[in-house]
Amino acid sequence: MAGDRINSTDCDQVSPDFEEHSANPKFPMSKSSANSVEDLHCELKDQIYSERLSQLKIEIEKLNIPEMQINSEDLHDQFCDPNNPVQIKFNDISAAAYRIKGGVEITPCTRSHMSSLTGMEIFFKKEFLQYTGSFKERGARYALLSLNKDQRARGVIAASAGNHAQALCYHGKMLKIPVVVVMPKIAPIMKISNCRSYGAIVIVEGTSMLEAKNFALKLSKVLDLMYINGYDHPNILAGQGTMALEILEQVPDVDAIVIPTGGAGLLAGVAVAAKAMKPDIMIIAAESDRCAGFYNSMKNGKPTLTIADPTLADGLAVSVVGVNAFASAKNLVDKCVCVQEEYIAISILRLLELEKAVVEGAGACGFAAVLQGSLPELKGKKVVIPLCGGNIDTTILGRVLERALVADGRLIKLWVTISDRPGSLAEFTKSISSFGASIKDIAHERAWLKNDVFSVQVQAIMEVENSEKAKEIEEFLIKKYEKVIMGPYGIQK
Repeated sequence: MAGDRINSTDCDQVSPDFEEHSANPKFPMSKSSANSVEDLHCELKDQIYSERLSQLKIEIEKLNIPEMQINSEDLHDQFCDPNNPVQIKFNDISAAAYRIKGGVEITPCTRSHMSSLTGMEIFFKKEFLQYTGSFKERGARYALLSLNKDQRARGVIAASAGNHAQALCYHGKMLKIPVVVVMPKIAPIMKISNCRSYGAIVIVEGTSMLEAKNFALKLSKVLDLMYINGYDHPNILAGQGTMALEILEQVPDVDAIVIPTGGAGLLAGVAVAAKAMKPDIMIIAAESDRCAGFYNSMKNGKPTLTIADPTLADGLAVSVVGVNAFASAKNLVDKCVCVQEEYIAISILRLLELEKAVVEGAGACGFAAVLQGSLPELKGKKVVIPLCGGNIDTTILGRVLERALVADGRLIKLWVTISDRPGSLAEFTKSISSFGASIKDIAHERAWLKNDVFSVQVQAIMEVENSEKAKEIEEFLIKKYEKVIMGPYGIQK
Protein backbone atom coordinates (compact mmCIF):
# COMPACT_ATOMS: atom_id res chain seq x y z
CA MET A 1 0.00 0.00 0.00
CA ALA A 2 1.27 3.50 -0.85
CA GLY A 3 2.90 5.14 2.13
CA ASP A 4 3.45 1.89 4.03
CA ARG A 5 6.99 1.34 5.24
CA ILE A 6 8.80 -1.94 5.47
CA ASN A 7 11.92 -1.55 7.58
CA SER A 8 13.86 -3.94 5.41
CA THR A 9 17.44 -4.84 6.15
CA ASP A 10 19.86 -7.34 4.78
CA CYS A 11 18.57 -9.67 7.50
CA ASP A 12 15.35 -9.99 5.51
CA GLN A 13 17.27 -12.21 3.12
CA VAL A 14 19.06 -15.37 4.17
CA SER A 15 22.37 -16.32 2.63
CA PRO A 16 22.50 -17.97 -0.82
CA ASP A 17 24.10 -21.07 0.77
CA PHE A 18 21.14 -21.44 3.06
CA GLU A 19 18.65 -21.01 0.18
CA GLU A 20 20.42 -23.70 -1.86
CA HIS A 21 20.51 -26.06 1.12
CA SER A 22 16.84 -25.60 2.03
CA ALA A 23 15.71 -26.11 -1.58
CA ASN A 24 17.47 -29.49 -1.79
CA PRO A 25 14.94 -32.35 -1.21
CA LYS A 26 17.71 -34.39 0.39
CA PHE A 27 17.82 -31.87 3.23
CA PRO A 28 14.23 -31.13 4.19
CA MET A 29 14.00 -28.28 6.69
CA SER A 30 11.08 -27.29 8.85
CA LYS A 31 9.83 -23.70 9.01
CA SER A 32 11.07 -23.34 12.58
CA SER A 33 14.54 -24.51 11.52
CA ALA A 34 14.56 -22.02 8.65
CA ASN A 35 13.64 -19.22 11.04
CA SER A 36 16.42 -20.27 13.40
CA VAL A 37 19.02 -20.12 10.63
CA GLU A 38 17.69 -16.75 9.51
CA ASP A 39 17.88 -15.41 13.06
CA LEU A 40 21.45 -16.68 13.31
CA HIS A 41 22.26 -14.96 10.03
CA CYS A 42 20.90 -11.67 11.41
CA GLU A 43 22.81 -12.00 14.67
CA LEU A 44 26.02 -12.66 12.77
CA LYS A 45 25.51 -9.56 10.61
CA ASP A 46 24.79 -7.47 13.71
CA GLN A 47 27.98 -8.71 15.31
CA ILE A 48 30.11 -7.99 12.24
CA TYR A 49 28.50 -4.54 11.89
CA SER A 50 29.13 -3.65 15.54
CA GLU A 51 32.72 -4.89 15.45
CA ARG A 52 33.49 -2.83 12.35
CA LEU A 53 32.02 0.31 13.92
CA SER A 54 34.13 -0.26 17.04
CA GLN A 55 37.22 -0.75 14.90
CA LEU A 56 36.54 2.48 12.99
CA LYS A 57 36.06 4.42 16.24
CA ILE A 58 39.44 3.21 17.50
CA GLU A 59 41.16 4.13 14.24
CA ILE A 60 39.55 7.59 14.19
CA GLU A 61 40.49 8.29 17.81
CA LYS A 62 44.14 7.76 16.89
CA LEU A 63 43.98 10.48 14.22
CA ASN A 64 44.58 14.18 14.76
CA ILE A 65 41.97 15.23 12.21
CA PRO A 66 42.37 19.06 12.41
CA GLU A 67 46.11 18.71 11.74
CA MET A 68 45.84 16.30 8.80
CA GLN A 69 47.69 17.36 5.69
CA ILE A 70 45.32 17.42 2.70
CA ASN A 71 46.60 17.56 -0.87
CA SER A 72 44.90 17.62 -4.27
CA GLU A 73 45.06 13.85 -4.62
CA ASP A 74 43.17 13.46 -1.36
CA LEU A 75 40.34 15.60 -2.75
CA HIS A 76 39.83 13.52 -5.88
CA ASP A 77 36.49 11.72 -6.01
CA GLN A 78 36.54 9.05 -8.68
CA PHE A 79 32.74 9.05 -8.94
CA CYS A 80 32.51 12.83 -9.44
CA ASP A 81 35.28 13.60 -11.94
CA PRO A 82 34.95 17.01 -13.66
CA ASN A 83 36.96 15.64 -16.61
CA ASN A 84 34.70 12.64 -17.05
CA PRO A 85 31.14 13.48 -15.91
CA VAL A 86 28.55 10.72 -15.85
CA GLN A 87 25.10 11.27 -17.35
CA ILE A 88 22.52 9.05 -15.68
CA LYS A 89 19.90 7.28 -17.82
CA PHE A 90 16.26 6.37 -17.29
CA ASN A 91 17.26 2.72 -16.83
CA ASP A 92 19.39 3.74 -13.83
CA ILE A 93 16.37 5.34 -12.19
CA SER A 94 14.13 2.35 -12.94
CA ALA A 95 16.69 0.06 -11.34
CA ALA A 96 16.86 2.34 -8.30
CA ALA A 97 13.07 2.32 -7.93
CA TYR A 98 13.06 -1.48 -7.89
CA ARG A 99 15.89 -1.71 -5.36
CA ILE A 100 14.56 0.82 -2.83
CA LYS A 101 10.95 -0.37 -2.98
CA GLY A 102 9.73 -1.03 0.55
CA GLY A 103 12.66 0.80 2.13
CA VAL A 104 11.45 4.39 1.63
CA GLU A 105 8.03 5.95 1.82
CA ILE A 106 5.84 6.48 -1.24
CA THR A 107 4.91 9.99 -0.17
CA PRO A 108 1.52 11.57 -0.97
CA CYS A 109 1.16 14.13 -3.76
CA THR A 110 -1.98 16.05 -2.90
CA ARG A 111 -3.80 19.05 -4.34
CA SER A 112 -2.97 22.25 -2.50
CA HIS A 113 -5.40 24.50 -0.65
CA MET A 114 -3.59 27.39 -2.35
CA SER A 115 -4.45 26.40 -5.91
CA SER A 116 -7.20 29.01 -6.12
CA LEU A 117 -4.90 31.70 -4.69
CA THR A 118 -2.13 31.11 -7.22
CA GLY A 119 -4.16 30.65 -10.39
CA MET A 120 -2.65 27.23 -11.06
CA GLU A 121 -3.54 23.73 -9.92
CA ILE A 122 -0.76 22.95 -7.45
CA PHE A 123 0.07 19.52 -6.09
CA PHE A 124 2.59 19.16 -3.26
CA LYS A 125 4.82 16.08 -3.22
CA LYS A 126 5.30 15.73 0.53
CA GLU A 127 8.84 14.38 0.84
CA PHE A 128 9.16 15.81 4.34
CA LEU A 129 7.13 12.78 5.43
CA GLN A 130 10.09 10.44 4.85
CA TYR A 131 11.36 8.84 8.06
CA THR A 132 14.33 11.23 8.38
CA GLY A 133 12.36 14.19 7.01
CA SER A 134 13.69 14.58 3.47
CA PHE A 135 13.93 13.11 -0.05
CA LYS A 136 17.59 12.30 0.57
CA GLU A 137 16.61 8.82 1.74
CA ARG A 138 15.98 7.75 -1.86
CA GLY A 139 19.53 8.29 -3.04
CA ALA A 140 21.13 7.25 0.22
CA ARG A 141 19.41 3.86 0.30
CA TYR A 142 20.11 3.10 -3.35
CA ALA A 143 23.76 4.10 -3.02
CA LEU A 144 24.15 1.76 -0.02
CA LEU A 145 22.33 -1.11 -1.73
CA SER A 146 24.62 -0.73 -4.76
CA LEU A 147 27.81 -1.36 -2.77
CA ASN A 148 29.69 -4.58 -3.37
CA LYS A 149 30.34 -7.04 -0.54
CA ASP A 150 33.74 -5.60 0.41
CA GLN A 151 32.47 -2.00 0.38
CA ARG A 152 29.55 -2.94 2.60
CA ALA A 153 31.87 -4.58 5.09
CA ARG A 154 34.30 -1.64 5.22
CA GLY A 155 31.63 1.06 5.33
CA VAL A 156 31.08 4.49 3.79
CA ILE A 157 31.79 8.11 4.63
CA ALA A 158 30.09 11.38 3.67
CA ALA A 159 30.10 15.08 4.47
CA SER A 160 26.80 16.78 5.23
CA ALA A 161 25.28 19.44 7.46
CA GLY A 162 22.00 17.63 7.80
CA ASN A 163 19.65 15.76 5.48
CA HIS A 164 22.11 13.58 3.53
CA ALA A 165 23.88 12.67 6.77
CA GLN A 166 20.65 11.67 8.51
CA ALA A 167 19.44 9.62 5.53
CA LEU A 168 22.75 7.80 5.16
CA CYS A 169 23.04 7.11 8.90
CA TYR A 170 19.51 5.77 9.18
CA HIS A 171 19.68 3.47 6.15
CA GLY A 172 23.20 2.42 7.09
CA LYS A 173 21.78 1.18 10.37
CA MET A 174 18.89 -0.57 8.61
CA LEU A 175 21.23 -2.31 6.16
CA LYS A 176 24.01 -2.97 8.71
CA ILE A 177 26.54 -0.91 6.76
CA PRO A 178 28.97 1.18 8.89
CA VAL A 179 28.60 4.90 8.26
CA VAL A 180 30.91 7.77 9.16
CA VAL A 181 29.72 11.34 8.60
CA VAL A 182 31.72 14.54 8.88
CA MET A 183 29.50 17.46 9.86
CA PRO A 184 30.65 21.09 10.02
CA LYS A 185 30.54 22.97 13.30
CA ILE A 186 27.66 25.05 11.94
CA ALA A 187 25.41 21.98 11.67
CA PRO A 188 22.33 22.13 13.94
CA ILE A 189 22.80 20.22 17.21
CA MET A 190 19.50 18.41 16.61
CA LYS A 191 20.76 16.92 13.34
CA ILE A 192 24.08 15.89 14.88
CA SER A 193 22.20 14.14 17.70
CA ASN A 194 19.90 12.39 15.22
CA CYS A 195 22.85 11.00 13.27
CA ARG A 196 24.42 9.64 16.47
CA SER A 197 21.11 8.09 17.51
CA TYR A 198 21.15 6.05 14.29
CA GLY A 199 24.39 4.42 15.41
CA ALA A 200 26.72 6.20 12.98
CA ILE A 201 30.13 7.65 13.80
CA VAL A 202 29.78 11.44 13.70
CA ILE A 203 32.82 13.69 13.37
CA VAL A 204 32.14 17.40 13.88
CA GLU A 205 34.97 19.19 12.12
CA GLY A 206 35.39 22.18 9.82
CA THR A 207 33.91 25.66 9.94
CA SER A 208 32.09 25.22 6.63
CA MET A 209 30.68 22.49 4.40
CA LEU A 210 33.71 22.80 2.12
CA GLU A 211 36.11 22.11 5.01
CA ALA A 212 33.97 19.21 6.23
CA LYS A 213 33.96 17.71 2.73
CA ASN A 214 37.75 18.01 2.48
CA PHE A 215 38.17 16.19 5.79
CA ALA A 216 35.74 13.48 4.68
CA LEU A 217 37.56 12.90 1.39
CA LYS A 218 40.88 12.68 3.22
CA LEU A 219 39.45 10.23 5.75
CA SER A 220 37.98 8.09 2.97
CA LYS A 221 41.56 7.41 1.81
CA VAL A 222 42.98 6.96 5.30
CA LEU A 223 40.24 4.62 6.51
CA ASP A 224 39.60 2.90 3.16
CA LEU A 225 35.95 3.93 3.06
CA MET A 226 33.86 4.77 0.03
CA TYR A 227 32.95 8.47 -0.12
CA ILE A 228 29.33 9.15 -1.14
CA ASN A 229 28.71 12.66 -2.44
CA GLY A 230 25.24 13.70 -1.32
CA TYR A 231 24.24 15.48 -4.54
CA ASP A 232 26.50 14.16 -7.28
CA HIS A 233 27.25 10.45 -6.91
CA PRO A 234 25.57 8.72 -9.89
CA ASN A 235 23.67 6.32 -7.63
CA ILE A 236 22.46 9.25 -5.55
CA LEU A 237 21.08 10.93 -8.68
CA ALA A 238 19.36 7.73 -9.78
CA GLY A 239 17.79 7.29 -6.35
CA GLN A 240 16.48 10.87 -6.27
CA GLY A 241 14.96 10.39 -9.72
CA THR A 242 12.54 7.80 -8.32
CA MET A 243 10.48 10.71 -7.04
CA ALA A 244 9.54 11.57 -10.63
CA LEU A 245 8.20 8.05 -11.22
CA GLU A 246 5.86 8.46 -8.27
CA ILE A 247 4.79 11.95 -9.36
CA LEU A 248 3.82 10.78 -12.84
CA GLU A 249 1.85 7.91 -11.39
CA GLN A 250 0.07 10.14 -8.87
CA VAL A 251 -0.56 13.10 -11.23
CA PRO A 252 -0.35 11.63 -14.77
CA ASP A 253 -1.41 14.84 -16.53
CA VAL A 254 1.04 17.13 -14.74
CA ASP A 255 2.28 20.02 -16.89
CA ALA A 256 5.32 21.14 -14.89
CA ILE A 257 7.50 20.23 -11.92
CA VAL A 258 9.21 23.02 -9.96
CA ILE A 259 12.26 21.60 -8.20
CA PRO A 260 14.26 23.24 -5.38
CA THR A 261 17.87 23.24 -6.56
CA GLY A 262 21.22 23.38 -4.80
CA GLY A 263 23.79 20.82 -5.89
CA ALA A 264 21.27 19.79 -8.60
CA GLY A 265 21.13 16.09 -7.69
CA LEU A 266 17.35 16.01 -7.29
CA LEU A 267 16.91 18.21 -10.36
CA ALA A 268 19.00 15.87 -12.50
CA GLY A 269 17.25 12.70 -11.35
CA VAL A 270 13.74 14.10 -11.72
CA ALA A 271 14.50 15.75 -15.07
CA VAL A 272 15.89 12.55 -16.62
CA ALA A 273 12.97 10.41 -15.44
CA ALA A 274 10.19 12.92 -16.16
CA LYS A 275 11.42 13.86 -19.64
CA ALA A 276 11.85 10.20 -20.58
CA MET A 277 8.26 9.40 -19.62
CA LYS A 278 6.66 12.68 -20.67
CA PRO A 279 8.85 14.71 -23.07
CA ASP A 280 6.58 17.78 -23.10
CA ILE A 281 6.66 18.27 -19.32
CA MET A 282 8.28 21.51 -18.08
CA ILE A 283 11.16 21.12 -15.64
CA ILE A 284 11.89 24.29 -13.67
CA ALA A 285 14.75 24.81 -11.23
CA ALA A 286 14.19 27.13 -8.25
CA GLU A 287 17.08 28.31 -6.09
CA SER A 288 17.85 31.06 -3.61
CA ASP A 289 19.25 34.28 -5.08
CA ARG A 290 21.81 34.13 -2.25
CA CYS A 291 23.42 31.11 -3.92
CA ALA A 292 22.43 30.92 -7.57
CA GLY A 293 24.90 28.16 -8.45
CA PHE A 294 22.82 26.35 -11.07
CA TYR A 295 21.73 29.61 -12.73
CA ASN A 296 25.36 30.74 -13.03
CA SER A 297 26.42 27.32 -14.27
CA MET A 298 23.74 27.33 -16.98
CA LYS A 299 24.78 30.82 -17.97
CA ASN A 300 28.44 29.80 -18.28
CA GLY A 301 27.78 26.35 -19.73
CA LYS A 302 29.72 24.55 -16.99
CA PRO A 303 29.70 24.08 -13.20
CA THR A 304 30.68 27.48 -11.84
CA LEU A 305 31.95 28.45 -8.40
CA THR A 306 29.33 30.64 -6.70
CA ILE A 307 29.91 32.24 -3.32
CA ALA A 308 27.04 31.23 -1.05
CA ASP A 309 25.71 33.97 1.21
CA PRO A 310 23.71 33.06 4.34
CA THR A 311 20.24 31.96 3.29
CA LEU A 312 17.06 30.47 4.75
CA ALA A 313 17.48 27.74 2.13
CA ASP A 314 20.70 26.54 3.77
CA GLY A 315 20.24 23.07 2.31
CA LEU A 316 20.65 24.57 -1.18
CA ALA A 317 23.77 26.58 -0.36
CA VAL A 318 26.21 24.62 -2.51
CA SER A 319 29.14 26.53 -3.97
CA VAL A 320 29.52 24.38 -7.09
CA VAL A 321 26.79 22.19 -8.55
CA GLY A 322 27.64 18.54 -9.10
CA VAL A 323 29.44 17.74 -12.32
CA ASN A 324 27.37 14.61 -12.96
CA ALA A 325 24.19 16.41 -11.98
CA PHE A 326 24.90 19.31 -14.31
CA ALA A 327 25.81 17.04 -17.21
CA SER A 328 22.57 15.09 -16.72
CA ALA A 329 20.26 18.10 -16.24
CA LYS A 330 21.60 20.93 -18.40
CA ASN A 331 19.75 19.95 -21.60
CA LEU A 332 16.51 19.00 -19.83
CA VAL A 333 15.78 22.07 -17.70
CA ASP A 334 13.34 24.53 -19.28
CA LYS A 335 13.78 27.43 -16.86
CA CYS A 336 15.78 28.47 -13.81
CA VAL A 337 14.34 30.90 -11.25
CA CYS A 338 16.18 32.73 -8.46
CA VAL A 339 14.03 33.39 -5.39
CA GLN A 340 14.30 36.23 -2.85
CA GLU A 341 14.68 35.41 0.84
CA GLU A 342 11.42 37.16 1.72
CA TYR A 343 9.42 34.83 -0.51
CA ILE A 344 11.11 31.77 0.98
CA ALA A 345 10.06 32.99 4.45
CA ILE A 346 6.50 33.67 3.28
CA SER A 347 6.28 30.25 1.63
CA ILE A 348 7.25 28.59 4.94
CA LEU A 349 4.52 30.63 6.65
CA ARG A 350 1.87 29.82 4.00
CA LEU A 351 2.66 26.11 4.11
CA LEU A 352 2.37 26.08 7.89
CA GLU A 353 -0.87 28.08 7.98
CA LEU A 354 -2.74 26.61 5.02
CA GLU A 355 -1.19 23.18 4.40
CA LYS A 356 -0.37 22.38 8.05
CA ALA A 357 3.11 21.41 6.85
CA VAL A 358 6.39 22.31 8.58
CA VAL A 359 8.90 22.70 5.75
CA GLU A 360 12.49 23.94 5.81
CA GLY A 361 13.65 26.83 3.63
CA ALA A 362 15.30 24.63 1.01
CA GLY A 363 12.19 22.48 0.74
CA ALA A 364 9.92 25.51 0.32
CA CYS A 365 11.99 27.15 -2.42
CA GLY A 366 9.90 25.73 -5.29
CA PHE A 367 6.68 27.16 -3.87
CA ALA A 368 8.46 30.45 -3.19
CA ALA A 369 9.10 30.77 -6.94
CA VAL A 370 5.33 30.61 -7.51
CA LEU A 371 4.56 33.18 -4.77
CA GLN A 372 7.21 35.49 -6.21
CA GLY A 373 5.29 35.57 -9.51
CA SER A 374 8.25 34.25 -11.50
CA LEU A 375 6.25 31.57 -13.32
CA PRO A 376 3.33 33.31 -15.10
CA GLU A 377 3.49 30.71 -17.89
CA LEU A 378 2.12 28.11 -15.47
CA LYS A 379 -1.20 29.90 -14.90
CA GLY A 380 -4.06 27.46 -15.41
CA LYS A 381 -1.73 24.44 -15.52
CA LYS A 382 -1.16 21.46 -13.27
CA VAL A 383 2.04 21.96 -11.33
CA VAL A 384 3.79 19.58 -8.92
CA ILE A 385 6.11 21.11 -6.33
CA PRO A 386 8.21 18.78 -4.14
CA LEU A 387 8.33 19.87 -0.50
CA CYS A 388 11.76 18.34 -0.16
CA GLY A 389 12.43 18.49 3.54
CA GLY A 390 11.02 19.41 6.93
CA ASN A 391 14.17 19.52 9.04
CA ILE A 392 14.05 23.16 10.04
CA ASP A 393 15.78 23.90 13.34
CA THR A 394 13.17 24.68 15.99
CA THR A 395 15.09 27.72 17.21
CA ILE A 396 15.11 29.11 13.69
CA LEU A 397 11.45 28.44 12.92
CA GLY A 398 10.12 31.14 15.26
CA ARG A 399 12.44 33.77 13.80
CA VAL A 400 11.56 32.78 10.25
CA LEU A 401 7.84 33.05 10.93
CA GLU A 402 8.22 36.51 12.45
CA ARG A 403 10.24 37.72 9.47
CA ALA A 404 7.66 36.17 7.17
CA LEU A 405 4.87 38.10 8.91
CA VAL A 406 6.85 41.33 8.38
CA ALA A 407 7.53 40.49 4.72
CA ASP A 408 3.83 39.66 4.32
CA GLY A 409 2.88 43.07 5.74
CA ARG A 410 1.08 41.50 8.71
CA LEU A 411 3.51 42.52 11.47
CA ILE A 412 4.38 46.21 11.63
CA LYS A 413 6.42 48.46 13.88
CA LEU A 414 5.88 52.20 14.25
CA TRP A 415 6.88 55.22 16.31
CA VAL A 416 4.35 58.00 16.96
CA THR A 417 4.82 61.19 19.00
CA ILE A 418 1.66 61.93 21.00
CA SER A 419 0.67 64.20 23.86
CA ASP A 420 1.72 63.05 27.32
CA ARG A 421 -1.51 64.29 28.83
CA PRO A 422 -4.05 61.83 30.32
CA GLY A 423 -6.15 60.03 27.74
CA SER A 424 -3.77 60.48 24.77
CA LEU A 425 -2.47 56.91 24.83
CA ALA A 426 -6.02 55.57 25.21
CA GLU A 427 -7.07 57.60 22.19
CA PHE A 428 -4.12 56.24 20.20
CA THR A 429 -4.86 52.60 21.03
CA LYS A 430 -8.58 53.07 20.34
CA SER A 431 -7.76 54.45 16.91
CA ILE A 432 -5.55 51.44 16.20
CA SER A 433 -8.20 48.98 17.36
CA SER A 434 -10.72 50.47 14.92
CA PHE A 435 -8.62 48.99 12.12
CA GLY A 436 -8.73 45.53 13.70
CA ALA A 437 -5.04 45.68 14.65
CA SER A 438 -3.72 43.73 17.64
CA ILE A 439 -0.97 45.43 19.64
CA LYS A 440 1.74 42.93 20.56
CA ASP A 441 4.12 45.30 22.33
CA ILE A 442 4.05 48.96 23.30
CA ALA A 443 6.53 51.28 25.04
CA HIS A 444 6.91 54.98 26.01
CA GLU A 445 10.01 57.07 25.43
CA ARG A 446 10.41 60.42 27.19
CA ALA A 447 14.08 61.04 28.03
CA TRP A 448 15.50 60.99 24.49
CA LEU A 449 12.62 62.89 22.91
CA LYS A 450 13.67 66.30 21.62
CA ASN A 451 10.15 67.75 21.53
CA ASP A 452 8.47 69.63 24.36
CA VAL A 453 8.25 67.98 27.74
CA PHE A 454 4.52 67.43 27.28
CA SER A 455 5.05 64.92 24.45
CA VAL A 456 5.94 61.25 24.50
CA GLN A 457 7.04 58.90 21.75
CA VAL A 458 5.15 55.61 21.57
CA GLN A 459 6.75 52.58 20.00
CA ALA A 460 4.26 49.89 19.02
CA ILE A 461 4.48 46.48 17.39
CA MET A 462 1.16 45.25 16.05
CA GLU A 463 -0.34 42.49 13.97
CA VAL A 464 -2.69 43.44 11.15
CA GLU A 465 -4.75 41.52 8.62
CA ASN A 466 -2.60 42.28 5.57
CA SER A 467 -0.30 44.88 4.00
CA GLU A 468 -3.28 46.87 2.69
CA LYS A 469 -4.56 47.30 6.24
CA ALA A 470 -1.05 48.32 7.34
CA LYS A 471 -1.09 51.01 4.65
CA GLU A 472 -4.45 52.30 5.88
CA ILE A 473 -3.11 52.59 9.43
CA GLU A 474 -0.01 54.42 8.19
CA GLU A 475 -2.06 56.95 6.21
CA PHE A 476 -4.43 57.54 9.13
CA LEU A 477 -1.63 58.14 11.63
CA ILE A 478 0.21 60.54 9.32
CA LYS A 479 -2.96 62.64 9.04
CA LYS A 480 -3.65 62.58 12.81
CA TYR A 481 -0.13 63.05 14.25
CA GLU A 482 2.74 65.29 13.24
CA LYS A 483 5.58 62.81 13.73
CA VAL A 484 5.05 59.24 12.56
CA ILE A 485 7.76 56.76 11.60
CA MET A 486 6.80 53.41 10.08
CA GLY A 487 9.21 50.52 10.06
CA PRO A 488 9.58 48.71 6.73
CA TYR A 489 6.90 46.13 6.03
CA GLY A 490 5.94 44.06 3.05
CA ILE A 491 8.48 43.01 0.44
CA GLN A 492 10.73 45.89 -0.57
CA LYS A 493 10.92 46.05 -4.37
